[in-house]
Amino acid sequence: MTPLRQRYIEDMHLRGLAPTTQRSYIHYVVEFSKFFRTSPEHLDLEAIREYELYLINERKLSPQSINTFVAAIQLLYTVTLEMPWGKECFPRVRLGHKLPVVLSPEEVTRFFEHIPSLKYRAALMVCYGAGLRISEAAGLKVGDIDSQRMMIRVREGKGRKDRYSMLSPRLLELLRSYWRAARPKDWLFPSYWREERHLNIASLSEACRNASQNSGIGKRITAHTLRHSFATHLLENGTDVRVDSGAAGS
Repeated sequence: MTPLRQRYIEDMHLRGLAPTTQRSYIHYVVEFSKFFRTSPEHLDLEAIREYELYLINERKLSPQSINTFVAAIQLLYTVTLEMPWGKECFPRVRLGHKLPVVLSPEEVTRFFEHIPSLKYRAALMVCYGAGLRISEAAGLKVGDIDSQRMMIRVREGKGRKDRYSMLSPRLLELLRSYWRAARPKDWLFPSYWREERHLNIASLSEACRNASQNSGIGKRITAHTLRHSFATHLLENGTDVRVDSGAAGS
């Protein structure tokens, strides 16, 4: 590992960036360096501009991906390399507004019928039934389920903040059935191969994609879709939903 990369990782860690964000930032910086076949410390703003245009016109990446690259490179140059460049030197791509995909209650039922694994089904049901992100659901521990207060404790969610999410009687019943069958000890959804680790997020995402394809619903269903559907169904039932509580949003 080069000193520059080590320093960059330390700067991200000091700012409390989530591990997934750190991996994403490193990926974009490495690709940027490979494109010019030199270390970023030898490149300038013109190189950044050229590469961003390449991502837009040649790679045709989504605005979200391009803006992630901009955020990664801005941190590298303004913080790690201490370049005196302002925010105006790192233009972002304008995001178009798209309505999120939302499932009907019938489609939710049909989707879950195509998840054969009890563990995957329970974990994704937490995404839908409590509005958790997929990483938050995978990282739950047995002790995070508070049946007395009917709450779920979410550890280090978005922004590395703890919060509580609602626990419905129906979801509690499902989790109790899962617990009786699987008997997890520490992690609520332990890895299939190593009990000391939680369920792999990539594997859970793949199970979600497979169920989406096999269900024949005709919509692209992700854990994020389940979260939006959770919030929408609450609103339709007359329940107030706050985005910052984790019930909706990204």
